[in-house]
Amino acid sequence: MTHGPIDFVALGFSGNQFKGEILPALIELVQNNIVRVIDLIIVIKDAEGEVVARELQQLNPEVIAVFDPLNVHISGMITMEDIELIGEELENNSTAALMLFENIWAIKFKEAVLNANGTLLVQGRIPPEIVEEAMAYSEQD
Repeated sequence: MTHGPIDFVALGFSGNQFKGEILPALIELVQNNIVRVIDLIIVIKDAEGEVVARELQQLNPEVIAVFDPLNVHISGMITMEDIELIGEELENNSTAALMLFENIWAIKFKEAVLNANGTLLVQGRIPPEIVEEAMAYSEQD
């Protein structure tokens, strides 16, 4: 089975305030077969700095139901080291969502490259801020 590239994302939320905007956008990506969520862990740092991590299946049933449309496939690829690193970086009284997602959109292209005996030489990601800066610079010309 061919897999697409897998990305690790850690999203932080100061003050544990959630507006409900992220989950619908992520659900749309999943439903449109753009990404597949393969791991999701919630890390909470309380006001005293105590860190607690919960895998999706460890959350209470009401919270699990909210995430059901994501059809998360728990892979176990997010390690305790990842969780501890993010926990150290979190401010007190905040939450992080650690997520691995597979870029399903890339699978067909990857298969075409493999069928053509191509190989991946380099892969990288340019941060959006640098792209915006470069685009603004090129528009000045």
